[in-house]
Amino acid sequence: MGSFELFAIAIGLSMDAFAVAITKGLCMSRMRYKYALITGLFFGGFQAAMPLIGFFLGVQFEDYLTSVDHWIIFALLFLIGINMILESRKEEKEKCDTLNLKNMTILSLATSIDALAVGITFAFLHADIVFSVTVIGLTTFVLSFFGVVIGNLFGSRFKSKAEIAGGIILILIGTKILLEHLGVTGL
Repeated sequence: MGSFELFAIAIGLSMDAFAVAITKGLCMSRMRYKYALITGLFFGGFQAAMPLIGFFLGVQFEDYLTSVDHWIIFALLFLIGINMILESRKEEKEKCDTLNLKNMTILSLATSIDALAVGITFAFLHADIVFSVTVIGLTTFVLSFFGVVIGNLFGSRFKSKAEIAGGIILILIGTKILLEHLGVTGL
C-alpha cells in the first residue's frame, strides 16, 4: 500500500470524527481552542489505537485467512463505507455536552471502531503499522481540531457531506485492493 492510499484511508476514517467535531463546534457559543485541541487529541488518539489493535488481531489469524484476505479487506472497507454513507443520512440528536470524559470516550470509540477493521486489513497487507497509525492519528487530530473550528464558524452544512465522502473513499480503496488481488491491471 502506497502513501497516497494510506492518506486516503486516513481521511476516510477521519470523516466520522470530523463530523462529530463539527457538532462539538456547533455546541459552543464562542470558539474555545482548548476544546478543539482536546477533541482532536481524543479522536486522533482513538483513531491511532484502534488500527493498532486490529493489526495485532489480524496478525494472529493471518495464516488462516491469507487465501481470502483480499475479499475480507474489500468486504470490511465496503461495509464501513456503506455504513458511513447511511449514517450521513440520519438525523443526530446529540446533546451539547461539551467535553466530559465519559461523553468524549464514547464518541471517540464510536468514531474509531471502523479503524479496528482497517487495522486487520493492514495486517494482511503487511503495512508498516507504526507509520500507518501515526498518519491516521495525526490526520484525525488535524481534521477534528479544524472540525470544531469549522462547526463553530459555519454550522452543520458540511457534516453529512463529510461522512458521504469518507464512505466513498473507503469503498473505492477496498475495490482497488480487490481488483489488484484479482489481477485486474491498470489501476
